[in-house]
Amino acid sequence: MEMSSKLLEKAVAEISQLPGIGKRTALRLALHLLKQPEEHTRLLTESLQKMREDIRFCNSCHNISDTDVCLICANTSRDRTVICVVEDIRDVMAIENTSLFKGIYHVLGGKISPIDGVGPSQLNIVTLIDKVKAGGVKELIFALSSTMEGDTTNFYIYRQIKDYNIITSAIARGIAVGDELEFADEVTLGRSIIHRVPFENSIRSL
Repeated sequence: MEMSSKLLEKAVAEISQLPGIGKRTALRLALHLLKQPEEHTRLLTESLQKMREDIRFCNSCHNISDTDVCLICANTSRDRTVICVVEDIRDVMAIENTSLFKGIYHVLGGKISPIDGVGPSQLNIVTLIDKVKAGGVKELIFALSSTMEGDTTNFYIYRQIKDYNIITSAIARGIAVGDELEFADEVTLGRSIIHRVPFENSIRSL
């Protein structure tokens, strides 16, 4: 795509690197920004820069946060005895959108996938095990995607904490096998949380 402006061409090239955005969409966005008042573009670039520089990860659950402890972990009305284990920050957002879960989260930052070179040590598993060992946790809800990698990660964590006196459950399989959690509709996801099943039952069917 040859353009009359190298500045526009560079902007389009950068925008098109975003997920799901091709060159045509990137061009449309860039031209839209050019039509807006300069102040709008400045506010956009400043907010993106500030987000990139100042955003943190929660010291407790590894969710994104503006402070050392995220708003969910800092909320005293949340049930800290129930931890929902998720793969990604987007999964926290998806479950929060259901308004049905009142516990706290633990973001692993991925799934165990030997073929991709991702092992347990590269995920936030040790801090989760430490929470269980410290006491006060009554239940772990495994809410990872229904994939082989998700099931492998669930089982690995289960083996690490099975000797501790806590309940382990998995979200109900209303989420189709192979589906990513973030793409599930809110009703299905909410019901999967409410109708979770003992994790031991789910591994018997593997």
